[in-house]
Amino acid sequence: MWIRPWSITSLLLAWSLFSHHVDGIDVLKNNGFTSCLDNSEINVEKINLEFDRTTNDFIFDVAGSSSKIQNVTAVLLVEAYGQKITQSFNPCDEATKVDQLCPVPAGRFMAKGSQKIPSKFAEKIPSIAFAIPDLQAHATMLLKSNDGGQTLACISSTVGNGKSLEAPAVSYAAAGVVGAALVLSGAAALVAGGHPGAATSSPTFGEVVGWFHSMATNGMLSVNYPPIYRSFTKNFAFSTGLIPWKQMQMSIDDFRNKTGGNLTNDNVQFLENATLIFDEGSGTSSNVKRSWNSIFNSAGIAVREISTSINETSTAGGTEDEGGINHVVKGIQAYVEMLSVPKSNTFMTVLLIFAIVVAAIAVGILLFKVILEVWAMFASFPKKLTNFRKDYWGILARTITNLILVLYGIFTLYCVFQFTRGDSWAAKVLAGVTLAIFTGILGYFTFKIWSVARKYKKVEGSAAALYEDRETWRKYSLFYDNYRKGYWWIFVPTIVYMLARGCIIAGGDGHGLVQTAGQLIVEAIMFILLLWSRPYEAKSGQWINISIQVVRVLSVACILVFVQELGLSTTTQTVTGVVLIAVQSALTCILAILIVVNAIILLFKKNPHSARRRKDPETMDRDLDNLTPLDARNSLLETVPPHYSSWRGSTGYYNRTSSYDPYMGSSTSEKSHHMYTNSTDHLIPANADNINHMNMRDPSPERQFSRPMIGQAY
Repeated sequence: MWIRPWSITSLLLAWSLFSHHVDGIDVLKNNGFTSCLDNSEINVEKINLEFDRTTNDFIFDVAGSSSKIQNVTAVLLVEAYGQKITQSFNPCDEATKVDQLCPVPAGRFMAKGSQKIPSKFAEKIPSIAFAIPDLQAHATMLLKSNDGGQTLACISSTVGNGKSLEAPAVSYAAAGVVGAALVLSGAAALVAGGHPGAATSSPTFGEVVGWFHSMATNGMLSVNYPPIYRSFTKNFAFSTGLIPWKQMQMSIDDFRNKTGGNLTNDNVQFLENATLIFDEGSGTSSNVKRSWNSIFNSAGIAVREISTSINETSTAGGTEDEGGINHVVKGIQAYVEMLSVPKSNTFMTVLLIFAIVVAAIAVGILLFKVILEVWAMFASFPKKLTNFRKDYWGILARTITNLILVLYGIFTLYCVFQFTRGDSWAAKVLAGVTLAIFTGILGYFTFKIWSVARKYKKVEGSAAALYEDRETWRKYSLFYDNYRKGYWWIFVPTIVYMLARGCIIAGGDGHGLVQTAGQLIVEAIMFILLLWSRPYEAKSGQWINISIQVVRVLSVACILVFVQELGLSTTTQTVTGVVLIAVQSALTCILAILIVVNAIILLFKKNPHSARRRKDPETMDRDLDNLTPLDARNSLLETVPPHYSSWRGSTGYYNRTSSYDPYMGSSTSEKSHHMYTNSTDHLIPANADNINHMNMRDPSPERQFSRPMIGQAY
C-alpha cells in the first residue's frame, strides 16, 4: 500500500534513527521490539521500519490484531543520546491517512508499503547517526483511543546503523596477542634452562589472559550497557572459552535433553531464529512470545537482523509469523547468547573447549618428546632439553596445573552460574565435580608450598630455598616465580581473589548493583594488597600489574554508571562507555607493544646463566693465582694477602679441620692469656733448614709444588 505525502515525516525520521547498516549503505532500521503493556486490546505482531538515506525511501511493514473496531492516535517517543522527540498522528486525518488503520479493524490487520521522504526532512538527520558505531537510540510507540485517551497498545524498539565495534578482526588480533604472550613465556623459560630463581618478563601469558578475562566479564553484569561497550567486550569472549560452534551446541542440546534439561526457548535452533532484546530494567511484557531471526555473516558470527513478529492470542486466531520471536535477555545470559550459546549450554561449552585445549597440549608435548627421542638416536641435542626428555609426565602435569590456575576464576563463574540456572542434572554434577577438582588441585599445591616454606623457615630461618633449591623450584615455581622471595605467598590471596570474583558475578546475576558493588570491593582490596606489598621481582612486573589492577578498579567504578537503579542519563552512560573503551584499548595496546619489546630483548640479550658458567672458570683461575703456597716450612710465616682478610673473617670458622678455637675470633687488641717470658724454648732456630728431626725425611725430588685440586675429584 502506498501512502500519500504526510505531515508525519518527522515520525518516520524519528523511526529512522533506529537502524541496521547493510553492505556499507546508509540504512537505519529498527531491531526487534517488545510489548510494554500487559493485556493490551491491540496486539502488534510485526513492525519493520527502515530508512535509506541514499534514496530517501521509508519502508514500513506493520501487522497485528484487535479485539474490536477502534479509532486510534499513534504517539511516537524517540530518545537518542539525551535528545527526545515526540510525534503523534491520526491515521484517519486526510494528510496522514492509512486506509488499513482507519479505523483499526476487528481481527487481523496489516499495512505495508514505502514512502518517499522529502530531502528537506531527510537532511535533518545528522550524519553522525549513520557513522557512529553501535548507535544507541530507543523508541516507544503508543496507540491511544480517540475516545477517552486510553492506551490500547505499547511497543518498544531499539535500532542502530549496523556499524559496530564487534568485529572478527579484533578477536583475531586479541587471540594473536595471547598466543604471542604464550610463545614468549615458553621461550623465556627455555632460555632460563630451569635455573632456580629465574623470573619471567612481564607481561606473561597469565597476565594477558587475566586482563582479557576482566574485559570479558565486565560485559556480563546485569546493567544497562551502552551498545557500543557491549559490542566491545564481546570481542574478548574467546578468552573465557566461549567460542561459537553450532555442531557442538547441538550435541550439548542432545545431552541436556537426555539428562532432564529443558530445551524450551533454550537451544541453539531457537537462537538461530531469535532477535535479542536487552533488558534495560524498565520491564517487559511477560506474555510476549519471544522469537527472532538471526543471519550469519561470512565470518560465522551471528548478526541479529530482524523481521520480527509476535502472535499472541487474537480473535482471528492468526498463525505465528515466520519472522521469528523477540527474546529478552540480560546479564550473563545476554552475553553468552550474543555468541549463539544457549545459557544452559554455557558451562558444558567451556568444559569441552578446556578438554580440547588440554588434549592439544598433551599431544603437542608428546610430539616434542618423540622428536627428541628420534634426535637422540642420531645425534646429541642441547643439555637444557634433557630434563624435558626425562620429565615428560611432570611437565605435562605442571602445564595443566598452570592452565587451571589461569582459568580458575572463569571456571568458578561458569560453575556457579550452572548451579543457579539448574537445568540438566548431569551438567550440574559435572559443574560440581569440576569446581571441586580445580579447587582441590590448587588447595593441594597451596598446602604443599606452605608446608615446604615452613620447613625451610624452621631450618634456615627463611623460605629463600623455595627459589634456590632446584627440585623445589621445578615442582612449585609456577605459583610464585614472578614474586620476590619475601612475598612468595601472594599467590594465595590471588587465588582467593579469582574465586571471589567468579562467585560475585555468577551468584549476583540479575542484580547489577550487587554485582558491581561486590566486584568493586574485591578489586579495591586486591589493588591495596599489590600497592602495599609490591611483590613482583622485576620492576616491569611491578608497574604492569599495578597498572592493570588500577584499570580494573576504574572499570568497575565506571560500570556503576550503567546500573539502572542509579538512573543516570543515556548520554552519561554512552560517554562513560567510550571512555572505558579508550582506557581498556590503550592498556591492551601497551601490553601488545611490551610483548614485542620483550621478544626483541630475548633475541639479543645474553643468557645470564650461560655467561655465569663461562665466567666461573676465569674467576677460579684468578683465585688460584692468589692462593698462599702450601709449603710446610714457610707458609705459616707468610703474611696473609690483604684481600683475603674479609674472607677469613667470614668463613674461617667453618673451613678448619681442627676443633673450634675461641681465640680465632678475638680481637688483636685483647690481652694474651699467656705469661710473658724470656725463654727461647720451642722457637725455630736460624739453621732450621739443616735440622733433621727424628723420623723426618727429606722431601722426594719428584715432589713438586702443585695447586690444590679445588672443585676436582680426589
